[in-house]
Amino acid sequence: MEPMKKIYICFPGGKHKVLTMSYDDGKLDDRRLVEIFNRYGIKGTFHLNSGLVGDDNRIKPEEWKSLYAGHEISCHTVLHPTIARCPLPHVALQVLEDRRYLERVAGVPVRGMSYPNGSYNQEIVDMLPGLGIEYCRVVGDTHDFAMPENFLVWKATCHHNHNLLEDGRRFVDLHKTQYLYMMYVWGHSYEFPRDNNWGMMEEFCEMAGNQPDTWYATNIQIVDYMKAAKSLKFTVDGDFVYNPSAISVWINADGEIMEIKGGETKVISSPAE
Repeated sequence: MEPMKKIYICFPGGKHKVLTMSYDDGKLDDRRLVEIFNRYGIKGTFHLNSGLVGDDNRIKPEEWKSLYAGHEISCHTVLHPTIARCPLPHVALQVLEDRRYLERVAGVPVRGMSYPNGSYNQEIVDMLPGLGIEYCRVVGDTHDFAMPENFLVWKATCHHNHNLLEDGRRFVDLHKTQYLYMMYVWGHSYEFPRDNNWGMMEEFCEMAGNQPDTWYATNIQIVDYMKAAKSLKFTVDGDFVYNPSAISVWINADGEIMEIKGGETKVISSPAE
């Protein structure tokens, strides 16, 4: 009998940590926040309300595509209602019409969302996949680095005002490669000038950015990658793997990092071979 292999799913490049940022409402302060993210190689997801673009404190749609280039544009409903109080068909319209508007501007399918006012119920969660939504962020903090069990009720590690630097230091110091770790930070960019703490975000991004063991991804990139990883097909002996998805997935097979390209069937060698 062949010796059994130990095979782990990795993040791109064989990494075991991922950092993602999630910011709501599209206020003017997103400009400074995006500049900070770009400086340190960090990726963000920005949840926008298509029906509130007339507000002078919000980024205009004609700026979205250039400002958020390299990041993700995501839904936040048309008008930001407390949707658990709304008739379900109206919730569907709030989501679909927001998607439609954002997609016209972004030029890509928009497949993610954050719950406005943190409001949701099980009916809404169950409906979202039928509206083309593949993940949705709730409010609250976990202060841990585990991957979510359900991307439709995705809770962040922390709001930036809730122990960001402490959680960030713990995240940077994680070195056990047998786990997949995710740090997920959320908030609103207008809170930084209100609370006079832009320096805290700068300090966090300088500390957590450009780390060789960390993948920097948007929310939807994480969802897409984990779906592709789960779709890998292994032989019982673990000597071959087939990747039916379109994107590469990385694995660790008995300590060897391997890239399995989209559509590829690859031999997994034993350590002695």
